[in-house]
Amino acid sequence: MFTRSVRKHSRLVSLQHARGRCGGPGSTHEDVDGVRTLLQLCVDRHYVSPGQANVERFQRGLGCCYGPLGVELRRNLLERWWDSVSRSSAQVFGISSVCSSSLHGGAHGHTTQKIVDVDRLKETLKQAGSKEQLIQEVHMLLQGSASLRTNFLQAALEQYVPSLELVNRKLPFGLAESGVCFQSSDGCAAEVTQASLVWFCSPKTSSHWMDHWARQRLKWWKKFASSPSDFDSSDVPAEELDGTASRGVKVVYSFPWGQEPLETLWNRGDAELLQMHKGVRNKLQSRDGRKSVPHVVSVTANMDRGVMAYLHNSLQQLKRENSKQKLQQRKVLKVHPVLAPVKVALDIGRGATVELRQICEGLQLELQEAEISVWPGYLDTVPTSMEQLNNKYDEMGVLFTVLISENTLESGLLQVRSRDTTIKETVHISEIRHFLSRYISAADSM
Repeated sequence: MFTRSVRKHSRLVSLQHARGRCGGPGSTHEDVDGVRTLLQLCVDRHYVSPGQANVERFQRGLGCCYGPLGVELRRNLLERWWDSVSRSSAQVFGISSVCSSSLHGGAHGHTTQKIVDVDRLKETLKQAGSKEQLIQEVHMLLQGSASLRTNFLQAALEQYVPSLELVNRKLPFGLAESGVCFQSSDGCAAEVTQASLVWFCSPKTSSHWMDHWARQRLKWWKKFASSPSDFDSSDVPAEELDGTASRGVKVVYSFPWGQEPLETLWNRGDAELLQMHKGVRNKLQSRDGRKSVPHVVSVTANMDRGVMAYLHNSLQQLKRENSKQKLQQRKVLKVHPVLAPVKVALDIGRGATVELRQICEGLQLELQEAEISVWPGYLDTVPTSMEQLNNKYDEMGVLFTVLISENTLESGLLQVRSRDTTIKETVHISEIRHFLSRYISAADSM
């Protein structure tokens, strides 16, 4: 009864939010149905936890409660993002900052989110006499409260001077960080998983580096897409530039309700760096033969929206005939092999159950040692047809289904089904690890 209630609630939530986000001009019934199907699938297949508020946060690109597969997809995405910026240049270093600090705040007109002790606020409201006194007391309370981190820029600017010594005062180099930041949403602080690169370069080359990173970031987002044309980039209009930035570029994804930014790049000049270090120019200068302060190019990615974009981009609804010659719709999450949360599902067919499970346990351990994620379908005791299993794993985005049967006990042969082609191959158990590793490596190098 509980499971049925949750599913019923989830379907209602999916319908409400599909209508809310896709109800604008240009949206079609097909768009609404597609988003509704995706949200329902994400809840049913352990990408996102159920609940109206949670599903809404997920759809809006905010931090939410992910299920096991959603956590793994986001982790894979973050790892690939980090690799893409750190391997693109030898001079990118990781840093770490705290979520709340006196450093973080609303620079250049951004809303500042503060951490306030509720009990202390209540006490202040009780003790305050006149209106002027109340305003003064609340102002002092807010001044003494830490600000929530809205981005990683301030921490990178602070770390510039010690990092400059690390590279023997030579440019360019970058500082990267990822984690939780906070942004204002309906008047409240909402969590967002961000990834950030702050690139320091000479003023003469800042335009070149801005173009370089804009091309590189769009290329990276397209690399893992089933439909790359849904990803695009465009310059930010002059009236929307962030603070002192001279140029901005947004990498966007085309959702049914419109384009949403996945990553934003700013050519910030030197103003914020000078402001952070109180205008002391000599300690900011590099060994480039000129007495100039470096320019800053910042790259900020919303990884929660990135997860939503890739799930939407990878969902395919294909029509096919089932075993009874009836036309059915097959839903498949064709998530890129590198990002797929589960690479292989292990299931058992007919045969001695105890012996087959022992083989599955050994094979699961071997694959996990090779860092290949496994779904232990063989532990499910509810009788399920192979057709139902295939539908389930296709919706989960599992790359391969491996069936261990009585034939495996006799000859060591396994049946391997591909998510993308539905073709079934016979592979010897001793070759399955190499088979999967080779496939994933080939997909990563494309």
